[in-house]
Amino acid sequence: MASTVSAYKEKMKELSVLSLICSCFYSQPHPNTIYQYGDMEVKQLDKRASGQSFEVILKSPSDLSPESPVLSSPPKRKDASLEELQKRLEAAEERRKTQEAQVLKQLAERREHEREVLHKALEENNNFSRLAEEKLNYKMELSKEIREAHLAALRERLREKCFRLLGEGGSFRRPPWHGDRAHCCRSGLRSFARTLPGSGNRTVFNWTLVSLGL
Repeated sequence: MASTVSAYKEKMKELSVLSLICSCFYSQPHPNTIYQYGDMEVKQLDKRASGQSFEVILKSPSDLSPESPVLSSPPKRKDASLEELQKRLEAAEERRKTQEAQVLKQLAERREHEREVLHKALEENNNFSRLAEEKLNYKMELSKEIREAHLAALRERLREKCFRLLGEGGSFRRPPWHGDRAHCCRSGLRSFARTLPGSGNRTVFNWTLVSLGL
């Protein structure tokens, strides 16, 4: 009897080893194998040469276990008290005053900048006007000096011409000079003008005397 039991045990060991070897070579999953992944189930279907197919089953929200996380509802808004409302109003008023002060400060800085730009433009304009006036005055003074020099030269030439005509006339002799060449006898020149032939010549000579201040 003992030998029979031992032989049976040895036979079972051989069968278990054989089945293990066969399962390694011909491994086929159980057609109803189900895998659990959180709130869904994955069931293996028939395996084919082209691939393996699965069936995914999602659990309904009522089937979820109490251990699974449940979306928490938003907390109820607590009614604010009168003091909290007053504090909020004061904070809002303070923010408004701060913003208003910043805006006023920016406006003041902008006006100050505009004032500086305007002052600088006026100063540059005044400097330009002053320089232009000085330049114009200098040109006018220079033109006046040139004109006076030209008139003086013209008067000198007229005097020379006048005295040359007096010398060529023969009926009048130039009186002696007394310091200035323009100083001569007015009556003699007037009488000489009356002796000139033609009224046109007398007029020209008289105009020359007037221009010379004689």
